[in-house]
Amino acid sequence: MSRTVPNPKRALRLVPDLPDQAARRALAGRVHYRGSPHHKRNPGDFGLTPPAAPRRAKSLCDSVQIFRHEDALRLLREGLVRGLWSVRQTGEFPANVWAVTADGSALEAVVDANGEAHGYPLADDDPFAAEVFERWGR
Repeated sequence: MSRTVPNPKRALRLVPDLPDQAARRALAGRVHYRGSPHHKRNPGDFGLTPPAAPRRAKSLCDSVQIFRHEDALRLLREGLVRGLWSVRQTGEFPANVWAVTADGSALEAVVDANGEAHGYPLADDDPFAAEVFERWGR
């Protein structure tokens, strides 16, 4: 299910405003992926409580074949290293990080002030996905 109105708070931080590569790698090493049962039908190895509780209005990670915690964490960290950060911050972490799967699906993660994240695929018709694809490809 897609949003009827795009989220106006989403904006990629401009590359000149990003920390250098070493700082991005260091920050990527401090994030954790906790997942959300609202975005899972198949709980995989995420250790969620409850294991799965998909909501109709939520996009599911299952639709883009993310079933392993290791894969979700790798994509989150790669998005940080590549600089797909939101303008908004939560403490030392960007509020959002974006990534693209190997099969070309755009993902969005929400990161809290402790560096814990959960993510989900962007809708195919979400106009923000084009910005994510462009930055990811650079």
